[in-house]
Amino acid sequence: MSGQAAQIVAVTDLPDGQVSHPAAVAANDAYTAKLHTSLDAVRPLWLRLQAQGVCTGHQNYAWAEGIVARLLPEGTELLIVEVADAATGQPRMLVPLMRRRAFHHWVIEWLSCGVCDYSAPLLADASPWTTQSAQAAWAAVRSVLPPADRVHIVGIPRQVNGVANPLALLPATRDSIQTTYGLAIEGDAETLLKRLCRPSFVKAFNKDWRRLERLGDLELVEADTPAKVESVFGGLVRMRLDRFRELGRFDLLTQETAVGFYRNAALQGLSDGSVRIFGLRVGEALIAVQYLLAHQGIVHALMIAIDQSAVPNVSPGLLIMGRLMSWAREKGFGYFDLSVGSQSYKEHMGAKGSVLAELCHGFTMKGSAASTAIKLRNRAEAFVRANPRLLTAVQGSMRGLRRLRGGC
Repeated sequence: MSGQAAQIVAVTDLPDGQVSHPAAVAANDAYTAKLHTSLDAVRPLWLRLQAQGVCTGHQNYAWAEGIVARLLPEGTELLIVEVADAATGQPRMLVPLMRRRAFHHWVIEWLSCGVCDYSAPLLADASPWTTQSAQAAWAAVRSVLPPADRVHIVGIPRQVNGVANPLALLPATRDSIQTTYGLAIEGDAETLLKRLCRPSFVKAFNKDWRRLERLGDLELVEADTPAKVESVFGGLVRMRLDRFRELGRFDLLTQETAVGFYRNAALQGLSDGSVRIFGLRVGEALIAVQYLLAHQGIVHALMIAIDQSAVPNVSPGLLIMGRLMSWAREKGFGYFDLSVGSQSYKEHMGAKGSVLAELCHGFTMKGSAASTAIKLRNRAEAFVRANPRLLTAVQGSMRGLRRLRGGC
């Protein structure tokens, strides 16, 4: 197998440094690649791979469509690469990327804009990938991309539904400072928490649930109509911003574009169940909200919001999370993903952690310098996180700065 990528020759008379790309390139003996610069051009294939192939809920077409419509920074280029088998011409995967300007240089990133926890191609099927095949496929991708100074892809899971993620197999890919947590859920839904979660969590869950039941009707409510979506999502935004303002922490929902993206995705999700919102109510009071993605037997718990002041000494967040795990099992899901972040409640529940990978690599002198700076920053952050006292001091300083800036 030849690992040499085909060279793309720029057409020098195109305006603004644009590059002409052939429809398909025989990048090596194993794979060809085709570059698409619009979602419409690749929509039929995307939807087919989404339904019949292997991907995460973060690569749902409607989710990507919302990113492109609402979140892409001005001047950003959409780059979706279709990789096919060189011998048969059959599609093997889609790789959704984007190119943008960052501090006077060009960087290629995943099509995420901060709303995708995971970066993984849409795979045509569950056929296994090896380091050699992943390298050849990535060479094909590289061969059709426009010039850039560096590539920076974060949130790379090692596997997608049991299939090795080709991005994770690349030699340049390294462990990141991000960890994701989740639990495989199986068996009877009624006994799920007792069987899978830590005894301390089950005890606290049952105690808090009984306490709330004594205060009034306790109900898990799904936002299954447009009116309910607007109401429950509005509660999520309000509680989340109040909570993060109190903690002095940044939240993406301070940005109106992000609020619009998540609201629109939830409304669209009413048609296929790919996005769901649940609220936990005591009487008429909404005390917790959970925003979920659902795809291929997996529930992704994206955003949670709680009203900690509603009932003292009760954890509404753990209650809605535990109840939703049972709901997910009732609906036939097999895995409950608690998303990225090392919050203590995840291990308290009994979730297992997995370190995500990162591809940070420079192609030019500018790109290499930027990539080195990012790696140094990540090492510093990892050092701070590994030292509790230092972490507490840094977090306190950051909260103070954000409060001075107006609570954002």
